[in-house]
Amino acid sequence: MNKKHLVVVSTAFFVVLLDQLTKLAIRKNFQLNESIPIIKNIIHFTYVTNTGSAFGLFKGFNWFFVIFSIIVIITISYILTQINEREKRKIFSIGLLLAGTIGNLIDRLLYGHVIDFIDFRIWPVFNIADSAVTISVIMLILLLWKD
Repeated sequence: MNKKHLVVVSTAFFVVLLDQLTKLAIRKNFQLNESIPIIKNIIHFTYVTNTGSAFGLFKGFNWFFVIFSIIVIITISYILTQINEREKRKIFSIGLLLAGTIGNLIDRLLYGHVIDFIDFRIWPVFNIADSAVTISVIMLILLLWKD
């Protein structure tokens, strides 16, 4: 395994682990739709599920998103072969994208929905995997725009 693969795999491993551990803690300690304030009126932990995409769009299309996630993972594998080892930020962002994709794919396969719990009240409820995808996409846009 070369260095860029090691960065992607280790990034994905640690983010998926954090994602799945936080979702497990929510599942074990909350009832569905239960919410507790962490900082009142700013951030809450709210246990909800989502069979759709980001922001709760396309609800009920879980199997479409399972297939889409598998396509994304295959595409990431191909793109990684095209990235130069010196492009460390691109490699790291690919690791985040892989992590987010795998984290939510695990939920879809195990439960038939994604577990969300981070609730800022002004934004749809999300999770660590969603954050990884969002950060990676923003990073990739900025890095590709710069090229």
